[in-house]
Amino acid sequence: MREAQEPIQFLGAPGGGRIAFRRIEGRPPGILFCPGLHSGMEGTKAQALAAHCRAAGRAYVRFDYTGHGASSGRFEEGTVGQWLADALCVLGQAAEGPQVVVGSSMGGWIMLLLALGRPERVRGLVGVAAAPDFTEELIWNQLSEAGRRQLMEEGSFLRPSRYDPQPHPITRRLVEEGRRHLLLRGPIPVTCPVRLIHGDQDADVPWETSLRLLRRLAGGDVTLTLVKGGGHRLSGAADIERLAGTAEALCLRLAGAP
Repeated sequence: MREAQEPIQFLGAPGGGRIAFRRIEGRPPGILFCPGLHSGMEGTKAQALAAHCRAAGRAYVRFDYTGHGASSGRFEEGTVGQWLADALCVLGQAAEGPQVVVGSSMGGWIMLLLALGRPERVRGLVGVAAAPDFTEELIWNQLSEAGRRQLMEEGSFLRPSRYDPQPHPITRRLVEEGRRHLLLRGPIPVTCPVRLIHGDQDADVPWETSLRLLRRLAGGDVTLTLVKGGGHRLSGAADIERLAGTAEALCLRLAGAP
């Protein structure tokens, strides 16, 4: 039998529109899930964490970025800064108390920016195939000269997806605005505990990105788990068990449990 879902609620989005979220009431610290690009709160990892938090009595919030899922807006108008603003809004208005933020792919970039902006609220991070700086390193830097020219002159191009039959639009605005938030070019002053999980066969975000991130983070309590044979999504049964266990262990540590 499918588990009952918490009702979708809405917050006013920065600049207008609505951000959709689901919330589970429970004990602190809570878990806040930041999904990846073109993903959302109904994805496999987001729903699996919801099931874990229901069973554990753990507070949990998941949401859709502007232009994703049940939230308003058009994806083509979105930027890293807009999606960060969405996450800050959810952290401030839908989540309560200290949080362990779990970020998947692009959500791993968002979680780092949240930790930098709200260190008093963000007490721990769990990154799954974290993709900081992806707009520069995995899009712009991999484009041919002709592709860069098309993006600059036409404002967008369609990028094939491994996961969807339709290609995804990539905009000049997304790439240019992303440069305001780049992290991997210098030390990252995040000092809370961080747990990174990455598949060694990830064809979308190289596992070396997480190793670079580990070395850039200022805090000393940072670990990287490499999953042999793991791809980008890491959403199989063993992957979900690992993710939920990692997030819960960090919550218990922060709560002072033995």
